[in-house]
Amino acid sequence: MDTLNSETGTLAVPGAVLYYEVHGDGPLLLLMGGGNSDAAVFDRLAAHFAVDHRVLTFDPRGNSRSPLVGPPVDQRIEVHAEDAARLLDRVAVPGEPVQVFGSCSGGLIALQLALELAVRRPERIAALVVHEPPAFALLPDGVERLAFIDAVHATYRRAGIPAAAEQFSAVFGGRPAPVLPEANDNTDFFLAHVMRPFTRFVPDLAALAAMTPLTGRIVVAGGEDSRTHDVHRPAVVLAERLGKELVLFPGGHVGYAKRPDEFGLLLRESLMAGSAQRAR
Repeated sequence: MDTLNSETGTLAVPGAVLYYEVHGDGPLLLLMGGGNSDAAVFDRLAAHFAVDHRVLTFDPRGNSRSPLVGPPVDQRIEVHAEDAARLLDRVAVPGEPVQVFGSCSGGLIALQLALELAVRRPERIAALVVHEPPAFALLPDGVERLAFIDAVHATYRRAGIPAAAEQFSAVFGGRPAPVLPEANDNTDFFLAHVMRPFTRFVPDLAALAAMTPLTGRIVVAGGEDSRTHDVHRPAVVLAERLGKELVLFPGGHVGYAKRPDEFGLLLRESLMAGSAQRAR
């Protein structure tokens, strides 16, 4: 993606080297996507915002241009949240507030990032939009949903990526996982080291609820076209637990990539609503 002000860089962190991109000028906006995505998935949404924002995207550790240092290991949300915090320290002006959008596992990372920043720097998060985080453990049938994830992992180990991907499609209503822009195919790493630990992560909702100023800046979102899919259900529970009204965004689980301008307009409104709560 080309904008008037764009830069790329790398940041060495414990256990990995992170690749990141910054586009545009203005208030800082951090975009974080799903478990096997990289910065490329946000090219079009970043272009939408770069006209009046400084947009930070990156390849999560282990994906595409962010190699691990050492052998692959199962990933932890807490480590990825610390990665995001380190990137903010690299890119942001000291003390600068940041708007955050996280979809799928990026939403789980965003929630953990918000908690960690709230403890150290309570005003750092200006607004946070969490879109369809796969926190299956929050569901009433969470045990069964996580057993299904284990079965997908077993299929991957036994029969390989295509068979596991076909089985995993059940979380998207039986349709294949959407094909998305990416620098590299990270499906193997996702199935081996990301899918199981990320879907088992349980956000500390009690801690979030206790941080009233922060909670007021959080918007919980889902896809208009994915309302009947398993991947949508945790967002409904999360909104209820945080006392929020679920906001439905254009498209399905990856509406930000498929319909970036429509998605971006509603995301702007949602971020402004969260930022307005911060200003009170």
